[in-house]
Amino acid sequence: MNATASHPTPPVPSGGFFTQLRRSTAFLPLVGLVAISVFMIVATDNFLSWGNLQNIALQSSINAIIAVGMTAAILTGGIDLSVGAVVALSGTLASGMMVQFGLPPMLAVPLGLAVGVVIGLFNGYCVAYLRMPPIIVTLATMGIARGIALIYTGGYPIDGLPESFAFLGGGVLAGIKVPILIMLATYLVAYVLLNMAPFGRYVYAIGGNEEATRLSGVRVSRYKLLVYALSGLTAAIAGIVQAARVTSGQPGVGVGFELDAIAAVVMGGTSIAGGRGAIVGTLVGALLLGVLNNGLNMIGVSPYLQLIIKGGIVLLAIFISREAKR
Repeated sequence: MNATASHPTPPVPSGGFFTQLRRSTAFLPLVGLVAISVFMIVATDNFLSWGNLQNIALQSSINAIIAVGMTAAILTGGIDLSVGAVVALSGTLASGMMVQFGLPPMLAVPLGLAVGVVIGLFNGYCVAYLRMPPIIVTLATMGIARGIALIYTGGYPIDGLPESFAFLGGGVLAGIKVPILIMLATYLVAYVLLNMAPFGRYVYAIGGNEEATRLSGVRVSRYKLLVYALSGLTAAIAGIVQAARVTSGQPGVGVGFELDAIAAVVMGGTSIAGGRGAIVGTLVGALLLGVLNNGLNMIGVSPYLQLIIKGGIVLLAIFISREAKR
């Protein structure tokens, strides 16, 4: 049986550009981003300055990179709670390789990324082949990865990283900060995978109807394994960038990052039940969170009140996503 023709694929809307945009799951998040940006422009003096806009993108980059893998996991109907701990473990391991063993960044960085992939493969194996609930598996590996990071470092940051490594977190190319460029490159690759490759069709199909996809001949377990490997990889990329930004491998970093990533995905229009969403929407959702954080700080809103505001916006996003699906 021809698997690619027998299971649902992401809809390809017809019509012009604006018609397609309006039908996209990223449309409402984009409207929200524009509306909040307009409000911040009116309420503050220098929101539109190049420095502030680049700062928003820079502050959003870590969460946005993590949210790429989280999007794939949620599209399949799963979730990955281990990403914050993977950020810490990959960053501390790569830092330790450079400081304690003298490895150059070109060798230490791939090792840090490999750790994220291994944890993702473990998560994927447990979810896909052992049929364990994703939330339980990734909650467990969250604790395991965090514990390994703390044991490896003794609970202390690893400092003294080389300047060539710090370039990944603070360097500038063509007037743009390197973490922003890494974020954009990650989304470009993810867009190709999810929209132009069989991998993306299968991811959407699994989230839409896993049993029908399996009966159509698709190796569902294999693609779930790859999805969690991707989530581990993007979390590790974020961990490397985070360590480079602060020029330190910190075992305590990443607490709560998984919640921010989930918020970005949901606010970007991806259905928490799976099968519906867009990677572009996730980027919009991450930037929306960044604009909120930046704008509320500029206005002088209390950090405690900011938590309430952002929580309310996430609930609203879930409600709108549910109504749109109906």
